[in-house]
Amino acid sequence: MTITDRERTMSSSLTTRAGVALSTGTQHTTGYFRGRTIAELGERLRADEIRAVDLVKAALTAIDALDGTLNAFVTVDRAGALRAAETADAELADGRDRGPLHGIPVAVKDIIDVAGLRTTMGSAHFADNVPAQDAECVTRLREAGAIVIGKTTTQEFAFGPTGDRAHNGASRNPHDPGRMTGGSSGGSGAAVAAGIVPLALGTDTGGSVRIPASLCGVAGFKPAYGAVPTGGVFPLSQTLDHVGVLAGSADDCRTGYRVLAGLRPMPRRERGAEVSVGWIPPDLLHPTDPRVALLARTALRADGLDVRDIRPGGLDGMLRAFGAIQFSEAHAVHAERVAEAPQLFTDDVLAILRQAGETAGWQYVRALTERERWRAEVGALLDQVDLLAMPTTCVAAPEVDQREIEVGGAPLPVRGPLIGLTRPWNLAGTPALSVPAGTVDGLPAGLQLIGSPGQEDRLFAVAERIGAALQRWRGATGADTKDG
Repeated sequence: MTITDRERTMSSSLTTRAGVALSTGTQHTTGYFRGRTIAELGERLRADEIRAVDLVKAALTAIDALDGTLNAFVTVDRAGALRAAETADAELADGRDRGPLHGIPVAVKDIIDVAGLRTTMGSAHFADNVPAQDAECVTRLREAGAIVIGKTTTQEFAFGPTGDRAHNGASRNPHDPGRMTGGSSGGSGAAVAAGIVPLALGTDTGGSVRIPASLCGVAGFKPAYGAVPTGGVFPLSQTLDHVGVLAGSADDCRTGYRVLAGLRPMPRRERGAEVSVGWIPPDLLHPTDPRVALLARTALRADGLDVRDIRPGGLDGMLRAFGAIQFSEAHAVHAERVAEAPQLFTDDVLAILRQAGETAGWQYVRALTERERWRAEVGALLDQVDLLAMPTTCVAAPEVDQREIEVGGAPLPVRGPLIGLTRPWNLAGTPALSVPAGTVDGLPAGLQLIGSPGQEDRLFAVAERIGAALQRWRGATGADTKDG
């Protein structure tokens, strides 16, 4: 068989397998990348078993089959992705290996600039905006050999945790398209959960990477503040904004994070042994579905970790500070648009921006001081234990367009149960990771782990330990971790 024939056969086989996965996903309809790790894909690329072109075609096949339902993508760069894949294949053939993301398809949230592709911010205000250059985080992905497939749906201006308020419509949860993905990085969460891509970029100002990760059943990582550059990312709240990653596993999040942070690829050395974990009872921060809380706590027990309850102080001040900072900084970005073209906003985002405009200057100044108190409090907690833990969200995925949800017998606005457990760690600027803990009523819910800046490998290692322990438990019992 000639090389050309072999490559043609290999490409056809991969596309066929992707199509089978699309039609027979075990939990829900999935693309080729569901359950496949970046490391596995890289090994096959370097063994000449598949090509980058094959992986891009598999992603495009999945988009064609799934995105009419999921609305995960705003713009797809078919021609550009295929050209980049051909270049990646040629470089590997010539012995130039850019690292673990070489030849790997990725998706980018539509609030992050990608040169030559529409970047709409999920808003009619920027419906035809085409940036001339890449955001710095996208540049780092490309330099590492990753291939940008397209732009993913974002809540308008990334301002909201639901994922169902965007100019191009709601992103939808692959586990149940009638349910929210969470936001604001909802399209990225859906794209990874559905196996369309193995890795996607998101942004996280109050939980916008971790919330979709939790509701869609994937891993999502918010780095420490400032660890990943935000140049070329449209701001929501500049002192709270983080660029993060969503992937099928904590280890794949680690791979993406190291590229984005400009760190050299390194094998994982931290094993997560002898780790102490402080469990923060979630009801201290926000009313939480007890099944979700029990699910997350049970996931921690799966590997016999040393877990103790821990209770942070200063929670009321933390909540006031987060609200004042986010509202003040967001309104500063959008004040002219709110005044001059309010009709171009979605109703939800316009309402919250108008509310944000009522924040007084003295409240912002006091909030900056309160933030330093909260950071000191979190630092003191992390001197007592290695990691903090709690659920990622207070509930599993609400229905699309649902604006009130019952928690503990009381009706609550839906925003609070989604963002209530994630926003403290944006204010603290600490790294935080959401990983799947199991399901409640058949819908995913996440466990959130929080660590100290500089200790990210420990965070990832413990998450991998928990994931492996849950897999062993499921294998032994033939069951999922369900309903607590």
